[in-house]
Amino acid sequence: MMRRRTVLTAFVAALALAAHAPVLAQGYPSRAVTLVVPYPAGGPVDAVARILAEGATADLGQPVVVENRAGASGIIGAGAVAKADADGHTIVLGTNQTHATNESLIKSTPYRAAADFAPVALIAEVPHVLVARKDLPAMSVAELVKAAKAEPGKFTYGSTGNGSASHLAAELFKTKAGVDLLHVPFKGAAPMTNELVAGRLDVAFATLPSVIGQIEAGTIKALAVASTKRATALPAVPTLAEAGVAGVEADAWFALFAPRGTPASIVDKLYKAVGAALARPAAQEALARQGVTLALKGPADLGAMIPKEVEKWAEVVKVSGAKVD
Repeated sequence: MMRRRTVLTAFVAALALAAHAPVLAQGYPSRAVTLVVPYPAGGPVDAVARILAEGATADLGQPVVVENRAGASGIIGAGAVAKADADGHTIVLGTNQTHATNESLIKSTPYRAAADFAPVALIAEVPHVLVARKDLPAMSVAELVKAAKAEPGKFTYGSTGNGSASHLAAELFKTKAGVDLLHVPFKGAAPMTNELVAGRLDVAFATLPSVIGQIEAGTIKALAVASTKRATALPAVPTLAEAGVAGVEADAWFALFAPRGTPASIVDKLYKAVGAALARPAAQEALARQGVTLALKGPADLGAMIPKEVEKWAEVVKVSGAKVD
């Protein structure tokens, strides 16, 4: 009897919410929209959020205010939005970390990426590049794989930290290429890149913006791009699939999410505001300066992508045994 009453109560509540949704959407936004960035100010996610906020403010007719809530690999900020009112006034700029890899790396994550958010828009992608010290004898991916198979465990690879995107990209590469490389974790891209430049580290997967300067200067060399297509900034550098190792697509990405239950009409309004913001030449130029690739996709595409990303990286974590620091 109690179960029937509970189900009936939930059904009535759902009907009430559905009836109220058009009213919510009609007056939306009625106040400032808070765009939560689950990382510190000054980083690439924060920079993209501020580009979005500036453009979307004009389209929505209300201020879009960026609020940095950093900590716990992005969990604090993303978790706060997951619990926020589903009225479109609190949204989050999530990443492949907050909405894909955290779920398998951190068992205490207080939300589920696919279940607890309403997807709004995929914003941008950032390719990872397989880079090597400039004097590494291997001049191509094929030569690297051949050398690594001949001497398992001899070659080192760096990452920006245990459980980081660069770490998981390298572990995915190891699995697909069938090689054994020795992991050397660092606290961020800068010290890792310094060791590559100094020749004390053999290879690494790094986001393109973090190493493009060194590649262009010739202090390190790019062997391949871990993406489905070549990077515009590195047209001569093949993808890993072109270089003979398929299945290593490891783009970092930024995407906008609202709390679960946000009315579709509000999600649509947010998506249109994002599209208008990103259509501005100034916004596109600013994104290019950040080294990110515009990759605008709507709620349906983003919603279909998230479970696949969670599953993909969960398998990498399982096989590699990767853990966060």
